This record gives sequence, structure tokens and C-alpha cells, in this order.
Amino acid sequence: MTAKVALVTGGAQGIGRAVSLHLAAKGWTVAAGDLDGEACAELADLASGIHASGTDVADEASVARWVADAQNRFGRIDALVNNAGFMSPRVPVETLDLATWNRVVGVNLTGAFLCAKYAVPHLKASRGSIVNIASTRALQSEANTEPYSATKGGLVALTHALAVSLSDAVRVNCISPGWIETSDWKKASERRAPKLTEEDHAQHPAGRVGTPDDIAAAVAFLLGDEAGFITGANLVVDGGMTRKMIYAE
Repeated sequence: MTAKVALVTGGAQGIGRAVSLHLAAKGWTVAAGDLDGEACAELADLASGIHASGTDVADEASVARWVADAQNRFGRIDALVNNAGFMSPRVPVETLDLATWNRVVGVNLTGAFLCAKYAVPHLKASRGSIVNIASTRALQSEANTEPYSATKGGLVALTHALAVSLSDAVRVNCISPGWIETSDWKKASERRAPKLTEEDHAQHPAGRVGTPDDIAAAVAFLLGDEAGFITGANLVVDGGMTRKMIYAE
């Protein structure tokens, strides 16, 4: 049987890297798209089932070319994981420049739309699935994070909109990670050991800060047959942090 094929954006570092490796370990063929060529080269060397290439999700031509290349190379597309995203520098909204806002929206939200636009015809054919990676920032905020929080809230809404629009053929779900430590999931030139304190872990009812593997496992579940009755959902994976009431002592 031909291996199922997953597209993973931002797939060479952080959560995306973990998703790519986890799916490959489960027998998927992974087409990882990432802007960082160095990180792509490293990732492709780690597993034979991963094919990484430079892709700018905010550029429509780049997305169209990436999806078409994957379809032509592998003959099918069964999953899309919209993971690409970044947080801009935290500045007050009155000094936030429009170019920064537009770039965050372009990558974090428009990128997910563009990837869905070009992948959906192939996903319909395979009766596949989409998983969007949002954030608990869609549900709560720190100060001066307007672009990031707005785009992650938009991803949650895009998820249920797509789930309804594509209900005849494609399941669409969302994961909202909480605090996920990614410093040791970067490319080699930027990788460093995590620096976490007991207080950091204690903020979580689960007793620890999350890892990219936690999110990768959730992605694999939502893409699998066991999740066949789940669509339009936002799965919060945060160790219970958003459920813990915190009072200043």
C-alpha cells in the first residue's frame, strides 16, 4: 500500500520538526515546507520518509508550487498540517507598524488559507484531513501580542469554517498548544538546552512544561482513523495551564 502523504508547513524546526519526524516514524511520507534552507537540509537527513523544501506560505506562487510538486512526486496528499507561524516583537499597539502586522497575518493566517486552497482538491480525492496549529493565545493574552493573538484566534475560526465547508470529504481540526519548549528543536546552529525552573513546571497541573512531541502526538491522533468523528474541534494541549486560576499573593 502506498504510504499516506502529509504536508507540514514550518516543518523543519520546533513543533513542525517534531510533527514531521513523528509522522515519518509512523510510516507517513512527509513533505515539509520551511523558509529555512539550512533547517530543511538537516531535517531531510534525519528520516528517509521526509522531503523538505523551501516554501514561503505567505506567497501564493510558492504555496501553489509546493503543493503541486508534492502531488506530482507522490501521487496523493492525505493531510495538511498548517504549523508555520511566528510571533512579532512585543510592542504597544500604538507603535505597531502595519508592515509587521501584515507579515504576521500573512504567515500565520493567510498562509493557512493558501495551503488549504491548493491542498483541498487533493485532500477531497483522498478523503484526507487538515490540522491547524493555533495557540492558547487565541483564548488568553499577554500584553502587546495583538498580531499573534489575532492570527491564532483567526485560525480557530478558520478551522470550524473549513470543517463545515468541506464536511462532505475532509475533516478539519485545530490544536492550541500552551507553553511548548522548542529551544532544543531548532537547527543545529541555533539549538540550545532548555532553561526551565521548577516554577515554570509548577504552573502546569500536568506538572511540566510541554514538548513538541506532545503536539506531534496530538496531530497524529487527529489525522488518524480513530478521530474519524472529530471535526471542527479545537484541542487545547497545554498541561491544564489555561484551567488553573492564578492569584497574586
